[in-house]
Amino acid sequence: MAEQQIVVRDLSKTYRVPVREAGLLAALGSMWRREYRMVEAVRGITFTIEAGEMVGFLGPNGAGKTTTLKMLAGLLYPTKGEVRVAGFVPWERKPAYLRRVSMVLGNKSQMLWDIPPRDSFRVLGEIYRVPPGELKQTLAELFELLDMYPLLAKPVRTLSLGERMKCELVAALLYQPAVLFLDEPTLGLDVSMQQRFRRFIIEYNQRSGATILLTSHAMADVEALCHRVILINGGQSLYDGKLQRLASRLAPYKLLRVTLNDECARSEAPHPFPVEVEVLEHEGATWTMRVGQADVAAMTAAILNTLPVVDVAIEDPSIESVIDTIYQGGAL
Repeated sequence: MAEQQIVVRDLSKTYRVPVREAGLLAALGSMWRREYRMVEAVRGITFTIEAGEMVGFLGPNGAGKTTTLKMLAGLLYPTKGEVRVAGFVPWERKPAYLRRVSMVLGNKSQMLWDIPPRDSFRVLGEIYRVPPGELKQTLAELFELLDMYPLLAKPVRTLSLGERMKCELVAALLYQPAVLFLDEPTLGLDVSMQQRFRRFIIEYNQRSGATILLTSHAMADVEALCHRVILINGGQSLYDGKLQRLASRLAPYKLLRVTLNDECARSEAPHPFPVEVEVLEHEGATWTMRVGQADVAAMTAAILNTLPVVDVAIEDPSIESVIDTIYQGGAL
């Protein structure tokens, strides 16, 4: 049986948030008497992650993803619940724990802005007590992978967002953590660098056996890296399982994309497909239709046998559309 690297039971976090009406009188009144409301950012989440797993942690803005990651990393205390990461209680912040975990926040920086990245890496190497030879070798590998040599002599404040994200990734991995929390890690990266980042994370996971928990609004990241996803909304867990199983449950259909010859495209008549077909989109000579999975083969054969088809494609619905269905209140 695989080791459970992350164990979360009934985890909750409630914030006490000050509130007041707009205007000068309300602002003056709040100086003597403040009103508060309680905001449940996370409500009773439970899950386990085995060593070496890469899991996507998904949800809309405000769902509680980053709050959960910060509790797992030990940056926040929970209101209630139990958490074990690599055998440690995160918020105890023991040095041995901090050397085993790392976190990359797409909107937060751990780099010193007024000095070049190379100097920050050396400082972090000393903080985490990485042997000099090991640090040099690790940095060389990361610099080569992320094409960072042109950046190393520039002050961090002069770097673009994508360049700073490269630096953040190096800073998170230079001591080779066993557990890695990634919160929007491809923020600001171009398409080519996103693909290189994904390949590197897969290789790092295979080489080191690191456990990775990823949050991202870029579903391409999740599809490329994570076979399993945990979906939350409103601070509560909605789904925990295989990504493709989620898609098949919520979208039991295929998209049939058919292109007919020019004569059909110029015709003013209604679409020539069977009446039971649901046409989603029509552009020029191409129609996109929704067809139940059980009917795809028969419907495709009927169209090919009766219509002047130039091209046909059968596609799965996008993961983005499946996830959006859940966010909009679709039942699981």
